[in-house]
Amino acid sequence: MENKQINFFKSKDFNNVLKPFKKGTVVNIENLEVRQRKEELNVGLYGWYAICPSKELKNNQIHYFSLFNEPLLIYRDNNNNIRCIKNICPHRGASFYGGSIKNGELICPYHGARFSSEGSCQNLDRITCSHIIDNNYDNYAKRIHLSQYKAIEIDEYIFIYFSDKSEANLNDLIESSSISNYELINNGFSVEESASEEVLVDFKCDWSRIIENHLDILHIFWVHGDTIPDKDVNKNVLVSFNQKINITTKYIESIYYYKNNPSKEFIRIKYIPPGRILIYKGDPELSRYVQVLDHIPLGENKARVIVRHYRKFLKNKLLNNLILFKEIQKKIFYKIFDEDYMILKTQTYNHKLGLIKKDEIKLLGEDRIINYFWSWYKKSEEKDNPWKFLNNNKELDVYDEIIFKYPPEIKKLEIINNINIIRKTFIRYAAPLIFLLIII
Repeated sequence: MENKQINFFKSKDFNNVLKPFKKGTVVNIENLEVRQRKEELNVGLYGWYAICPSKELKNNQIHYFSLFNEPLLIYRDNNNNIRCIKNICPHRGASFYGGSIKNGELICPYHGARFSSEGSCQNLDRITCSHIIDNNYDNYAKRIHLSQYKAIEIDEYIFIYFSDKSEANLNDLIESSSISNYELINNGFSVEESASEEVLVDFKCDWSRIIENHLDILHIFWVHGDTIPDKDVNKNVLVSFNQKINITTKYIESIYYYKNNPSKEFIRIKYIPPGRILIYKGDPELSRYVQVLDHIPLGENKARVIVRHYRKFLKNKLLNNLILFKEIQKKIFYKIFDEDYMILKTQTYNHKLGLIKKDEIKLLGEDRIINYFWSWYKKSEEKDNPWKFLNNNKELDVYDEIIFKYPPEIKKLEIINNINIIRKTFIRYAAPLIFLLIII
């Protein structure tokens, strides 16, 4: 079924927009030189997605979510393996919402069906029903298996491999990309000695637009110039850059150099499809920080972003607690995403109304990584058709309203964080002072 959300990307108008960018090229904006490349980014939206930080998935708890509108859940089994299954009980098709985990077994709330796995270090076994209602159903139950996707835990993230369809036996699932592509150590970063902050943010807008926004580093001068604590990033500083784009089968990397000082690097962005972006500066081994952004396509115009900022400075926990560094960092994160949000929502609105056409889009030279991304995205969407679960039953919003329980939008998260700053400031500074005055 045709997805109305992506009609624009399949249209002649969008193809015309992409004409300036030739297939299989790398661009140096300094002289707009175009040269042929042998490698291209692998096409496809099926692959590894970071679903949530490891700490979000507690023992004996179920984490509900969706990918491209397909209802899923993850939990830890009795061997502490991560399990990702379709949120459908094979007995009668009910959701597992309202069920529970006991001793690593997933229990359906409808008829008490219990599902367990033997477990293995490769995480390649079936999840089989042990009984339904009573022991008389044992033989029947053993023929019922859950449909699952591959799941793994690395770098304190939980990843799942989303593919064309789930399977009862994970051995039947074939990976087109390796999880090693996403491991930070394999991208040159050793983060064991780093401190980090993290936020989860939900957007009610098009997933691909959020990725586009995070690939566009140049908008930070205008949109975030008053928020980012850097004197060289503001609306009054108009900076021109040379841009070097490296394209391989595994990633796109864009490196920005100051045009008036070509040897000085400003920033670099690395896109590892389908959903991860790394932002850092210089050699990964020497970089003082790396920002990791994971984009999760929950559904039509619903997306989640996990933001984690690793740094090699200000690592002393006592000092960080005293100056409320974590809370201040979160405040900056929320402010930045809130500034982006209105732009993203209006882009999504204009896109859905079909207002974004050839005459309204004028890509610049420094937009070429955006151009390459849209070209890749269009081909990937046509190849995989991940929105196949999109349907017209939008009045059935039980998942949005009850099951998924998406975190509140950015403004509310920012307010909660501000209250924490006030509360912790009072506890650490005002309260001791008041106590001292009382005893004196």
